[in-house]
Amino acid sequence: MRNTIINRCEAKGLRMTGQRRVIAKVLEDSDDHPDVEELYARASGIDAGISIATVYRTVKLFEEAGILDKLEFGDGRARYEDAERDHHDHLIDMNSGEVIEFVDAEIEALQERIARKLGYELRGHRLELYGVPLKRE
Repeated sequence: MRNTIINRCEAKGLRMTGQRRVIAKVLEDSDDHPDVEELYARASGIDAGISIATVYRTVKLFEEAGILDKLEFGDGRARYEDAERDHHDHLIDMNSGEVIEFVDAEIEALQERIARKLGYELRGHRLELYGVPLKRE
């Protein structure tokens, strides 16, 4: 059985109310990096009784439990993603705010080599690239 956000919350002993389950499902179904306002819009579309305060409290709880990763890309909006997603890096379009996920074997190998050269075993990293689209002529 897949280790869903709800399953991991329950395994950590978090009380999973109906509204928390809705928010967890919305997060799990997201293929982007939603902020609290986006999560609220999606969750309240499923359960109109969910308040934005409930979404704020829930993402804070999930983040503190290690279920979610909080991402800050310099635009003043905290975004969230499942902490157990496969490793990837981010390219942020500075014009639109779009966040593009990518994996590059050369970058991964380079980071490992740099850590070893400096006398470290790499245990993790986060890479964010910021750019604007190239003008096409």
